[in-house]
Amino acid sequence: MADLSALKPGIRLSIENPSSESGSVFGRGIANLCLGVRETGSLNAAAKGMGMAYSKAWRIIKETEAALGVQLLDRDGAHGSTLTEAGDKILDAYVELDSRMSEMAEKALKELL
Repeated sequence: MADLSALKPGIRLSIENPSSESGSVFGRGIANLCLGVRETGSLNAAAKGMGMAYSKAWRIIKETEAALGVQLLDRDGAHGSTLTEAGDKILDAYVELDSRMSEMAEKALKELL
């Protein structure tokens, strides 16, 4: 018989603006990019840390900001970037929701298996 106890559920959380026509959402990738900015103070450093070109990171940030209708980053040219108050709140909410959902899903899977 197969040992199912090692299995874990995979949850894909996103925060989106239902009135936006864009397909851009705040998901795991943008959350990781924002965490990198929070840790390094630089969008360029965050992008490099993820193996991503700065231009791609910039495009993703701009598309997500437009879709959500909020500014996520304050950019200060050569002095780096920081999360805005809204960016901090969305990132913190995303991280907490992701953690809660993962815990609930793991508990539910154990009960179901």
